Amino acid sequence: MENFNNSSTPIKNWAIDDRPRERLFANGATSLSNSELLAILINNGSKESSALDLAKQILKLGGDNLNELGKLSLKDLQQVKGIGPAKAIVICAALELGRRRQASLALEKSTVRTSKDIAQYLRALIKDFNYEVFAVLFLNQANKVNHFEIISRGGITGTVADPRIILKKALDEDATSIVLCHNHPSGNLRPSRADEILTQKIKEAAKYFDIKLVDHIIVSEEGYYSFSDSGML
Repeated sequence: MENFNNSSTPIKNWAIDDRPRERLFANGATSLSNSELLAILINNGSKESSALDLAKQILKLGGDNLNELGKLSLKDLQQVKGIGPAKAIVICAALELGRRRQASLALEKSTVRTSKDIAQYLRALIKDFNYEVFAVLFLNQANKVNHFEIISRGGITGTVADPRIILKKALDEDATSIVLCHNHPSGNLRPSRADEILTQKIKEAAKYFDIKLVDHIIVSEEGYYSFSDSGML
């Protein structure tokens, strides 16, 4: 039998045993390579390239590294000829699901006990942004996570968090304590003077509503910095 799996032939014309979807159905997802899993998301190729070829090109954009791939934007993905908005959205959605799964695994017990628990959870959610984001964890009386929300998004050098918005949201979520978090895309984990002032401002304001500021975590690919562990709260 002729083998159809070459770069100019659509996947639907390949031998059945070579098609990614059929192989996943028969052997499970772990039997497929990263490019084959991406090809399933892409679904169909272009006139010039099969879905698998497009998948390989996308992986190259991320340096054949899934961690770097997770940082690509919709615009980045569309640099590959044959990847339009619809395909880019599907890929971004799949990567975000993976990111959230990683985050939930880091906090499986859903009860905050240490700054390390919080940091692992938050790093998985926001470390990939190439601009600053400011997020808050809203906790109930048992220190379980009620809600996570990105409050603001900024530029390369910083973001602004409004204490009024944070405290209103805390009241809406029936939170008795909160954890602040933001990322440093530069990798530097040391808090700025502005970070310190904002933290104290929110801490003092929260007291009026009997809401405790548990910690302020700064995350990057290098690790994390805890205001609480550093004696700054």
